[in-house]
Amino acid sequence: MTSRLIVVDHVLFVVEDIAASRRLYTAALAPVGFEELYVQDDGVGYGAEGLDDFTIAQGSPVTVAAHVAFDAPGREAVDAFFEAAIANGATARGEPGVWMQYSDRYYAAFVNDLHGNNVEAVWHAPEPVADAPARSVAH
Repeated sequence: MTSRLIVVDHVLFVVEDIAASRRLYTAALAPVGFEELYVQDDGVGYGAEGLDDFTIAQGSPVTVAAHVAFDAPGREAVDAFFEAAIANGATARGEPGVWMQYSDRYYAAFVNDLHGNNVEAVWHAPEPVADAPARSVAH
């Protein structure tokens, strides 16, 4: 994973159906190294190595039109994130590929969660990625 200063300590999305959102996020975040750190009746906290970085909580009003990007350890993790998210109710926003408007090293995939939030997995490759589809603004 990318090593850099922490800009945001954590993110919370409010969801309507905690069970459906839990299925989606638990499956989609596993490939990028996030696991369920705590589960309550009305929420689930996700993170790595004891860091509670991302939480979903049932409530109202729900979070809509937000964007969150998860740092992925590699290209395969981005692909797996996308496939797991789609298999668990997300819709495609941008298929895996190199998003050239950011960089020729920016390998990412984007999905809409159950509330239309833009959820992304991104791998910042050490070298330009030449053997992947080049993508353009779709999100």
